[in-house]
Amino acid sequence: MYVKDVLVQNQVGLHARPATFFIQKANEFKSSIWVEKEERRVNAKSLLGVLSLGIVGGANIRIIADGNDEEAAVEGLVSLVQSGFAE
Repeated sequence: MYVKDVLVQNQVGLHARPATFFIQKANEFKSSIWVEKEERRVNAKSLLGVLSLGIVGGANIRIIADGNDEEAAVEGLVSLVQSGFAE
């Protein structure tokens, strides 16, 4: 299991468009991946799950992966979040 915390950089957080990019990236990996915010954990490959967290800009989230490519999955998603989704 590989875990990393990241600060959401873009102002609007993970609303529909950035959440879609996030999920597409998560689905590139075979590992099971979760996003955690304030004790709530959801499947990072689920659009409804990610949107249900209500992640806003400036929020801290935790990305957790478990599987063969867990480190690459977490680092890839952390890089995407840190990039601000190019917004």
